Amino acid sequence: MSDLIAAEDVLLFVNAAVTATGQREFRSSAAEQRLSLGFVHEYVRVNYRPLYAAALALDINDHNAALIVEQLLRSPREAGPEEGRLIAARLTRLPPQRVYRLFGALRAAGVNNRRTRAVVRDWLAARPDLAHDAVKYRSGLKAAARHAHWSFADAPETGDFLFAPGRRARYAHPGLEAFRRARYEQGALYELPFTVAEGFAAKHGIAREVFLERIAPRMTRLERLRTRPAAADLGVMPLTRLALYVLSLPFGERAARRAELTGALRAAARRVAGPYAGSWGRVAAVLDDSWSASGSAVKRRRPLAVALGCHFLLEALAAPGAYTAHWTSGGRDPLLVRPWGPTPLGARILDALEAEPERLVIVSDGWDNAPPGLAGEVLRVWRERLDPGHRTYAVHLNPVYDADVFDVRRLAPGVPTAGIRDAEDLPALVEVARFAEGREGLAALRAYLDRRVELFLAERSGEAGA
Repeated sequence: MSDLIAAEDVLLFVNAAVTATGQREFRSSAAEQRLSLGFVHEYVRVNYRPLYAAALALDINDHNAALIVEQLLRSPREAGPEEGRLIAARLTRLPPQRVYRLFGALRAAGVNNRRTRAVVRDWLAARPDLAHDAVKYRSGLKAAARHAHWSFADAPETGDFLFAPGRRARYAHPGLEAFRRARYEQGALYELPFTVAEGFAAKHGIAREVFLERIAPRMTRLERLRTRPAAADLGVMPLTRLALYVLSLPFGERAARRAELTGALRAAARRVAGPYAGSWGRVAAVLDDSWSASGSAVKRRRPLAVALGCHFLLEALAAPGAYTAHWTSGGRDPLLVRPWGPTPLGARILDALEAEPERLVIVSDGWDNAPPGLAGEVLRVWRERLDPGHRTYAVHLNPVYDADVFDVRRLAPGVPTAGIRDAEDLPALVEVARFAEGREGLAALRAYLDRRVELFLAERSGEAGA
């Protein structure tokens, strides 16, 4: 029994680490989210530290990966043998700006043990171009260098740029020199990263449209999408981000661009499905497009975008012609989906089960309210009386962390629930969700995590060798 409880605790944490970002959700404030998430991190770190560290090898979101690293570095005395390698491997996968914020948080908290300084120094040493970081993440790099006692012995120009900017009349590194010139020369700012050039453009009074046109070659794909969405390259966008883009368009534009948008969504789904395309047999999906799928002011339409992305991914994973989708609104056009109305999950689950699918996938925040509790009762009766042999594998994927229960909201004890943040993670999460059925205990979960850690560290070794 204790092993089963431990497995449930760890799965609860994984659900939180996948979905929660400490931001406001539809039914809870940012403060409630942060308080709840902080408690879950502390509880799992203290009671299951090896498994807590192993979560770095899973597809958790960047916010929680940074929190795990911070918590592990704050408590070095209980460190396990693989923690250092896991931390280093995960830091290489985090966006640089998030790593610099993490180092800043450690410095502000007074975490300055030898292990932390070594982690910071190793990460800085592995950066491909510290001079570029000095331009783009200037304050973050300065704080990290001070914190880790980094000397810049191998990069004296960068050290002078950060700590003695008046020492050199000009710089050999083109990025540092462009930053120096951009203070008085408008043309130089177009040699800088977009986020840095933006400030200089405002200082020089350059019109926004003129600036965006000339800086376009220096912008990343995400920067182009954020500033000029009409010029976005749909063919290379990730599935969930593409779904968010589609949902941001007016209905008229979606209808007018139906072939283009549907083709892009299906192509992105096929890329994610890869060799598993068409291998899942008969699949039925229940997809939540109720009003709560609108998300919050900081996560607009995020739950609905996950459901839309899952729709196209499940279509790709199912056998040809063996996929059916059941939106809670009753709608049949995924391209024109919008968040509205109640959440009649029970009725839609009944519709989905009529076809006797091999897999039933429910993508919803779990607030079944039309009528309340019907979905759980339908799933209970179906599992206990109609399908005790598990001919149909059912799983509930929930994109919203519930701060009140320290987990994602569940529908029924007999149906496993996993948190999901990006539709791309659906195949891996369906695999993790089997542990939530209660038929496999802590030993099986540990073995699964050990395999993920081994693969994670092997990937990092391969990247370093390359």
